[in-house]
Amino acid sequence: MKNLRNQIVFIVAVLVVWQVVYQMGSFPELMFPSLGKIFQSLIKGFSRDGLGAMTLYSLSLIAKGLLIGIVLAFILSGLSIVSKTFYSIYHMVVSLCDLIPGVALLPLAILWMGIGEGTIILIVVHSIIWPMSRSIMDGFRAVPQIYIESGKNMGLGKLGLVTGIYIPASFSYILSGIRTGWARAWRGLISAEMIFGTTSSGAGIGWFIFMKRTNVDIAGVFAALLVIIAIGIVVEYGVFHTIEKMTLKKWGMSR
Repeated sequence: MKNLRNQIVFIVAVLVVWQVVYQMGSFPELMFPSLGKIFQSLIKGFSRDGLGAMTLYSLSLIAKGLLIGIVLAFILSGLSIVSKTFYSIYHMVVSLCDLIPGVALLPLAILWMGIGEGTIILIVVHSIIWPMSRSIMDGFRAVPQIYIESGKNMGLGKLGLVTGIYIPASFSYILSGIRTGWARAWRGLISAEMIFGTTSSGAGIGWFIFMKRTNVDIAGVFAALLVIIAIGIVVEYGVFHTIEKMTLKKWGMSR
């Protein structure tokens, strides 16, 4: 409750400072809209401009990309434990590919996959698989040797060691990798949507931001940013904190 109170006080303070700066007229209203205008644009976005549908479309794309990326990261990282040769190769691949921004792959993705959902999903998968794989492999390598030997003495094979020893013992690393991958995937998705535009199935929140920027509706841009922030808060405190509480804190692996 104390942490929640501090966070609420901080948010209120930021809003007050924002409104004071607006009232002082330090910046042109076009660049620095009032809180009232931002919230009006937020209501207008959901009621007239289709912001709700665009947000749901973006969430559907990132959910597909996250699912594919997480599954691939687990499979490839698990193989790196089974085979030292595969680990040396995959570790190099992760180190190289993790440096490439997802947006930089967009021209190639369009050439390979055309204009459609698959292109954006590919960018999302690229954004999550490499940081998550790095975290998983680091977690696997940090598992105490005594745990591994105990698993072997229990008769566990390579697959059993991965699922029964490595994953539970390194779950803090795995959760951290998912957190990092989610954040990077979300940024990659918004950037791709702003550049890519619409698909045959619809438009996302990144396209909403692009259109508002084109129409010089800065209040609308801030309204979309508020939606992105709200989604981030829900995922962080509603999903990740719940998982952490039910696993790491319950197991005594986190305070």
